[in-house]
Amino acid sequence: MFRQKFWLSLILTIPVVVWAEHIQDLLGYTAPSFPGSDRLPALLGTVIFFYGGLIFLRGAWTEIRSRLPGMMTLISLAITVAFVFSAVVELGFIEAEALWWESSTLITIMLLGHWIEMRSISEASGALQELAKLIPDMAHRVVEGGEEDVTVGQLRAGDTLVVRPGESIPADGIVRKGRSDVNEAMITGESRPVTKDEGVEVIAGTINGTGSLRIEVTGTGDKTKLSGIMRLVSDAQRSKSRVQHLADRAAQILTVVAIVAGAVTFAVWQYLGAPIDFALTRVVTVLVISCPHALGLAVPLVVAISTTLGVHGGLLVRDRRGLEEARLLDTVIFDKTGTLTLGEFRVVDLGVRDGIVPDEALTIAAAIESESEHPIARGIVKTAADRSLVLPTVEGFNAIPGRGVEATVHGTPYRIGGPALLEQLGADVPDVLRTAAEKASARGQAAIYLLSGSAAIAVFVVADAIREESRAAIAALHAAGIEVAMLTGDAEPVAMAVAADLGIDTVFARVLPEDKASRVRALQAQGKKVAMVGDGVNDAPALATADIGIAIGAGTDVAVEAGHIVLVRSDPRDIPRLVALSRATYRKMIQNLWWAAGYNIVAIPLAAGALSAWGILLTPAMGAVLMSVSTIVVAINAQLLRRAEL
Repeated sequence: MFRQKFWLSLILTIPVVVWAEHIQDLLGYTAPSFPGSDRLPALLGTVIFFYGGLIFLRGAWTEIRSRLPGMMTLISLAITVAFVFSAVVELGFIEAEALWWESSTLITIMLLGHWIEMRSISEASGALQELAKLIPDMAHRVVEGGEEDVTVGQLRAGDTLVVRPGESIPADGIVRKGRSDVNEAMITGESRPVTKDEGVEVIAGTINGTGSLRIEVTGTGDKTKLSGIMRLVSDAQRSKSRVQHLADRAAQILTVVAIVAGAVTFAVWQYLGAPIDFALTRVVTVLVISCPHALGLAVPLVVAISTTLGVHGGLLVRDRRGLEEARLLDTVIFDKTGTLTLGEFRVVDLGVRDGIVPDEALTIAAAIESESEHPIARGIVKTAADRSLVLPTVEGFNAIPGRGVEATVHGTPYRIGGPALLEQLGADVPDVLRTAAEKASARGQAAIYLLSGSAAIAVFVVADAIREESRAAIAALHAAGIEVAMLTGDAEPVAMAVAADLGIDTVFARVLPEDKASRVRALQAQGKKVAMVGDGVNDAPALATADIGIAIGAGTDVAVEAGHIVLVRSDPRDIPRLVALSRATYRKMIQNLWWAAGYNIVAIPLAAGALSAWGILLTPAMGAVLMSVSTIVVAINAQLLRRAEL
């Protein structure tokens, strides 16, 4: 709308300027004359006022009814004063020079400024449009006797879909047949493809790799995870931060200041004996140049850009205040299980008898444990998979009730178990293995032995594995001057072992779910600005209590709903990135507010004619140009936020 109004107003403004007497005298030319040419500026100026200026008049009426005068009120005052004055002159009620060309150029430039503003915000908010494009239009639904192509809108929960290599997944679902690597980078930020086997969830909008999948639909339309992300982005871009409220207040104050300045300007020039047209021109220029147009753009554009940056960086902002206040954090509390750790068993230490290669011992143990469903057994198997070890064939697998398992690998019989198995066999345990097991016990970790005959040849220390990303995250937080605490229901030895490994400052162990929020309040009572990071239902009260609740995206819906910020990638390294984005965003907001409002300290006296004794006078159109320049500077400065290092 602003684009269309601008171009048509520009076309109509050109002849207004060309036939303006002031411009002809200034540039020393004579415009073509024809019947009615002397009335052309008045005619076209009136059309421009009602066509191009009506949008500002309507906006001013809305502001006045709301008792919140702002930029629309100021623009409307400027163009209305100029129009009414010009009409009075044109009708011959007073002897003066009409302001048709000033009024027309002012409206046209204002339309240009609003068009630039709307386009900038639209481009910055393009994350929503890009997310929407991830969902394909069509899907291959399995029906009796074959397949049918249907629109995504026709899909229902329980439908079975075929997703071929290279296609986008059209709905949330569960893999029922097939195996493939799926690119989830556009949703989670994970750069590596994620393997999807039978029973594993897939997300709408992600891209299938080289395998073919059959999925059962669990969520369509507004119920998909992608739609949830889009709602969070939209809500965040609409929500107002405290700085935005400050900007709104500043715009209201500036409007009052401009109106008072305009009235004083008119009174002073009339007192000094200046012609009324000169005094009114000064008033119009004051009203125009002090228009808080840039102020209105200063914060919303930064908000839109920072929210978009957050989406691309795996940060979903549910509450703008969460992002704004992250810059003030001095303490971050992490839940342990599933946040700093994987929430799954892994081999975290490995000891072997002399002459045994560690990877060979792990390969044998994982091959045997692959036949078991015990959580610790699964942890050993997953550790071998993480190291890309190839498992040999196992024969004669057998469970030893209450003690472990046994099987034959490459013709050699082996047993795997804990202290009870060692006691039963009277096993020979070398000192190196016994020492490793004792250290594990002191840390509250499990020690599992691999035996050949009655001799222990390896010990595997199995525990909830620490995320590799956790070390980098805590180091980055410390570098930013932020203390790190850990909150867990685990026993103190387990908690202290994790804390020592990661360099955590404060540990709260054996904390019941209902007590987690009270620990947060205790830190807040010490004057600390606290963020809580968690992923489970029992973390929700603490997330809601903290100054900033940060939910791990892979966690429960309850935790996500309780958080101000959601980490889509479940990567703790995104927390220091959040702090960096918050600090960079706040800097840009303050810079823009100073530029948008501060330049009026010089601009208003200049517009009022303070330097007229030296021949320096601004026309209303030049005032509009300067106001637009301030808007452009604010827009460019906001765009520089994209270069911030996160």
